[in-house]
Amino acid sequence: MIYVLAALLPPLGLLLNGQPFSAIFNLVLMVFCALFGLVFHVLLLVPSAHAVIAVHMKRGDRRHREVVEAIRRHGQPRGYSR
Repeated sequence: MIYVLAALLPPLGLLLNGQPFSAIFNLVLMVFCALFGLVFHVLLLVPSAHAVIAVHMKRGDRRHREVVEAIRRHGQPRGYSR
């Protein structure tokens, strides 16, 4: 659901994902791309792509932290040896 919101309303999607600085950057990017997107239409997709990529990276980082915390709390998985 957050991906759809990030694609349709990029700054709001980033804010709700806990990325306020990326949301501000995305808002500036939207203004820039709206001005130059009238000539180069591909630029209109850049803010949405930035938001979706930023959300994906943040979710991956959260998932990684959860796995590391679980390993710290419960130990290494069975059958794992170095």
